[in-house]
Amino acid sequence: MKLTVLSLLTLITAIDAAPSRLADRVRARASGTRGSQPLVKLAESAHSKENANGTYHVDYSSNWSGAVLESPPSGTTFTSASGRFTVPTPKHVGSGSTESSSAWVGIDGDTYGNAILQAGIDFTVTSSGAVSYDSWYEWYPDYAYDFSGFSVKAGDVIQIDIVATTTSKGTVTLTNESTGKSVSKTLSAPSSSAKLGGQNAEWIVEDFEEDGSLVALSNFGTVVFTGAKAGTASGTSVGLTGATVIDIKQNNVVYTDVTIDSSSQVTVKYV
Repeated sequence: MKLTVLSLLTLITAIDAAPSRLADRVRARASGTRGSQPLVKLAESAHSKENANGTYHVDYSSNWSGAVLESPPSGTTFTSASGRFTVPTPKHVGSGSTESSSAWVGIDGDTYGNAILQAGIDFTVTSSGAVSYDSWYEWYPDYAYDFSGFSVKAGDVIQIDIVATTTSKGTVTLTNESTGKSVSKTLSAPSSSAKLGGQNAEWIVEDFEEDGSLVALSNFGTVVFTGAKAGTASGTSVGLTGATVIDIKQNNVVYTDVTIDSSSQVTVKYV
C-alpha cells in the first residue's frame, strides 16, 4: 500500500503503541534509507564446494549469499536476469527488536561495483514473531523504493525479471504467480557514473543496509531460486554453470549454505 503522509503518521502512531519497534523500520523505508550494496567479499576465505553437479568456487561475504555469474561470455554483456522463488517465513533468532533479509535478482554489483539494477522481496520478523514483507526496486547507488499495491505472503511464488535495455535504462518486473498480480518499473541510471557494465548476473539472499548499517539478519530458512538464467546482448541465454557461490560470514560465523543444484537452480539455506 502506498503511504500518504497522513496514513504514514497514523500507521506509525498505531505501531508505536505496540511492544515492537516496527515503526522504526516504517520510518526508515519512508525516508529512503534502505538499500542494497555491492558485494562485500572476504577474499581470504575463498574455498571450494563439491556436490553431484560438480565442484564450484565459493567466496565468503558479509552481505550476500547466493550465486553470481562473474563474467559474461566473451565479447558480450549481460542484459537480463530472471528467476523465481517461494516466499519463506522468517524466524527471529537474536536479541534485537527486528531482523530482516532480502531475496533478489540483479545485474552487476560484484566485479563491477558502479551500479546494480535489481528488484526483490524483503522479509522482516519482530521479536514477538510478527512477519511482514516489502517488495522493492533499486538502481544502485540510489536507494531502494517500495512497489505499491503488490501484496506478498509466505508461500507465494515470486517471479523476478530484470531487463537492461541500454546501459542507462532498464525495467524490473515482479510477478506474484500465486495471485496473478504483477508490477513493473522502468528505471534510469541515477548518474552518468552509475551506468551498467553488464558484467555480472546474480540470484541473492542479502543482509541489506538501513541507515548505513547492516540490519540484523533473520533466519530466512531456505530460499530456492528456480528458472535462473541470464540473457546477453548477443542474444544467448546463460545458466548457472560456472557461477560463483557466495556464503554470508560475519564475525567468523558462517550463516548460509549455498548449493548450485542445476544449471537453473540455486538453494540458499540459513544454517
